[in-house]
Amino acid sequence: MYSDNEILFPHYAIPALRDMRSGCWARLVDDLEDKPETSPEILGLMSLMIDLNGCLSCETDSFRAMRGCTACAKQTLRRCKESDEELLRSYQERVTQMRSDYSKTDK
Repeated sequence: MYSDNEILFPHYAIPALRDMRSGCWARLVDDLEDKPETSPEILGLMSLMIDLNGCLSCETDSFRAMRGCTACAKQTLRRCKESDEELLRSYQERVTQMRSDYSKTDK
């Protein structure tokens, strides 16, 4: 009954998003393929998807949770009205924030 649902957008769902937008989006997903799960780049994309998908308000017994995180994320990207440039800009801002947070913890 329950598919691949998690509390927040999962790392393993990223490759399934490759062909959901333009070539720039596909290149981003390709670039993330070999990154560790805790890299600022992966965490930046996960943060973006958490906000876009509304993961914080998702209930485990909701229809979208029953469909699974991957299906939810694909549908979200299909319906997203933001341009690819806006999505990529938001992603870059999040990566910058993640790197800043990382540097604070290294001290």
